[in-house]
Amino acid sequence: MADADPGPMPIAPVRTSLADRLNQRVFDALYGHSLVYNTCWEDPALDREAMQLGPQDTVLMITSAGCNALDYALEGPKAIHAVDANPRQGALLELKIAGIRQLDHDDFFKLFGLGAHPAFGDLYKSRLRRELSPWAQNFWDHRMAWFSGNGWRNSFYFHGLSGLVARLVRTYIGRNSDLRKGINALVDAEDLDHQRAIYDSQVAPLLWTPRMEWAVSRQMTMSLLGVPHAQTKEVARAHAGGVAGFIRASVDRVLRDLPLWTNYFWTVYLRGHYTRDNCPRYLTEEGFAALRGGLVDRIHVHTATLSGLLRSHHVAPTRLVLLDHMDWMSCFRPADLAEEWDLIRHQAAPGARVLFRSADTRAAYLDSIRTGDGRSITQQLRFDRPLAERLHAQCRVGTYGGFHIADLA
Repeated sequence: MADADPGPMPIAPVRTSLADRLNQRVFDALYGHSLVYNTCWEDPALDREAMQLGPQDTVLMITSAGCNALDYALEGPKAIHAVDANPRQGALLELKIAGIRQLDHDDFFKLFGLGAHPAFGDLYKSRLRRELSPWAQNFWDHRMAWFSGNGWRNSFYFHGLSGLVARLVRTYIGRNSDLRKGINALVDAEDLDHQRAIYDSQVAPLLWTPRMEWAVSRQMTMSLLGVPHAQTKEVARAHAGGVAGFIRASVDRVLRDLPLWTNYFWTVYLRGHYTRDNCPRYLTEEGFAALRGGLVDRIHVHTATLSGLLRSHHVAPTRLVLLDHMDWMSCFRPADLAEEWDLIRHQAAPGARVLFRSADTRAAYLDSIRTGDGRSITQQLRFDRPLAERLHAQCRVGTYGGFHIADLA
């Protein structure tokens, strides 16, 4: 005999300290008034293998900087709905889409590959602006200088909050001539043994000073990188060396043990720009041509929360890419997270595949957040942990503790 349905279970309030709340308010203030991400910080190569996108698929994803929406579009899904509560992130994706529709590849690469174009003002006014929504028009009307400068200091990739952190690190490196020479040699290395030797002898001893370790462990630094306090605490809890230890281990891995000549995530900040043979797929000639040929028209940009979009649109996704937003929602907005999963459960296609990142290898909060049917989020998913662990080991970014792949049960 089946147990009686217990009905919806109340969500226990999460106990947060005064420091938690203050740090979250700082993060919310930064997030609510700034472009946070100027490039995506999730490896789409992992996502492509996990999702196996086809012409029958509809993707629902968080926009971030829009790079990965363009990457997924190259796989030819039926539709991609990119949603972000921060309208500045949508404005960036809109500008990229406008550039694909209106510019040739050389001009487009100067903008989003090199991060600067001497004629951006003219291109924006004559070709790009009319393609944008009114909100995006107003945003970029006041930020044309982000693409109009010369030299690495004026690259688009040193604007926005993550760009500010990259600029500070680049300035720190520039003040030490030996470290700067080591970094330049590192990004020019063409085999892994040579790269490791350069990192061990010329970079690591000069980079990891007590001052640097102190700076990267500050919550303000993490907030500028788009990492809220709840997630920072999870990183500190999960790593024996705390936040500074986790960041050093991540940087050591990507700069020492993975080939930098294919790692455009890190080299764009070390150089201040992409190169034509080390860049996201949407910036390649082939990728640009395919997107311009019609694939870019399958991307729909929304400014809303995930729940807001699901309430207002019948998307019926077969694939969902949730990034890492559940880490902080589980701490500060558990009821909203439960509502989000109720909406996903009711609207997603049967067996829809879900990808998300987290600071924790297991994302234990999924066991405690319960939706309207009384089940935890964990009970509604079938995890493919072997695939997730295999792909996570290949990640070129290295800043997440866990990569999760699951199908709706």
